Amino acid sequence: MKKTSTRLADGRELIYYDLRDDTVRDAVDRRPLERTVTTSEVRRDVLLGDSVAIASHRQGRIYHPPVDQCPLCPTTGDRLSEIPDSSYDVVVFENRFPSLAGDSGRCEVVCFTSDHDASFASLTEEQAALVLDAWTDRTSELSHLPSVEQVFCFENRGEEIGVTLGHPHGQIYAYPFTTPRTALMLRSLATHKEATGGENLFDAVLERELAGERVVLEGEHWVAFVPYAAHWPYEVHLYPKRRVPDLLGLDEAARTEFPKVYLELLRRFDRIFGEDEPPTPYISAWHQAPFGTLEEFEGVSRDDFALHLELFTIRRTSGKLKFLAGSESGMSVFINDVPPERAAERLREVAS
Repeated sequence: MKKTSTRLADGRELIYYDLRDDTVRDAVDRRPLERTVTTSEVRRDVLLGDSVAIASHRQGRIYHPPVDQCPLCPTTGDRLSEIPDSSYDVVVFENRFPSLAGDSGRCEVVCFTSDHDASFASLTEEQAALVLDAWTDRTSELSHLPSVEQVFCFENRGEEIGVTLGHPHGQIYAYPFTTPRTALMLRSLATHKEATGGENLFDAVLERELAGERVVLEGEHWVAFVPYAAHWPYEVHLYPKRRVPDLLGLDEAARTEFPKVYLELLRRFDRIFGEDEPPTPYISAWHQAPFGTLEEFEGVSRDDFALHLELFTIRRTSGKLKFLAGSESGMSVFINDVPPERAAERLREVAS
């Protein structure tokens, strides 16, 4: 992998990740952009104990542009985009309309390929491995920013999810706090560790799932399963078999096997509802340990956390979506219409 860092016309950082070591990236952003001005502010909800990012500048972000005006495609001739070069393998750049900025963190866009009509599932294993390298590098770099406590790499796929740009891409949020979902996991870890005399809860969950009926696919270094208490109609958790706290902890064997396992998982998602259905909308989310001492979670360290990816769709059956209505949105109590065992069975049935 070759990494080349440059700046866009408004001062935002852009980074090329190339498969070839001899690739030269010297294209200049020719757009007449002014410096980006953001209004991101993090406010604490004292009743719930969580935080909300207020980012009014995002109201003006690009919304479903025509294909020939996609800002994530390479620049061609006089059609200027966020990527100054005429081609790329993987590109990461600071979001022009970030939810988090400055002392409130940082937001980045990850373009998986220059092919507008592709998807992550259509990438080659070599391309997917390069994306993994980019996620890992950005996790490392962002973790050193003074304002960053947790790094979250994710992909929203499909208009049903709320995606406004059709080009295959994901995002990275670098939060200035430990996210509420991670905090819940850490508290459960601490409680279980104390109650069992030191047992790791992630290890116990993984052992139980490996011995059960909800495993979807398994490699030498990774296993994917539908969790016992899945929140979503089709939800899969992908774990490395050797517990590590973040992407940086993966060894070479796990990194090498990841593309094959993950691409197969994504391709199965696209076949859940039949070949005639449109591509399955999904969210793919990496869960990594926060950076820091975790002092508020007594008895738990970063090494107790288990890196894993959670992949789920809001489509519950052909032509129907799972909406977060009263119970889910009002009380955070999910109601799942698809038994996890049946979801796992279906995902095994659609193996390639």
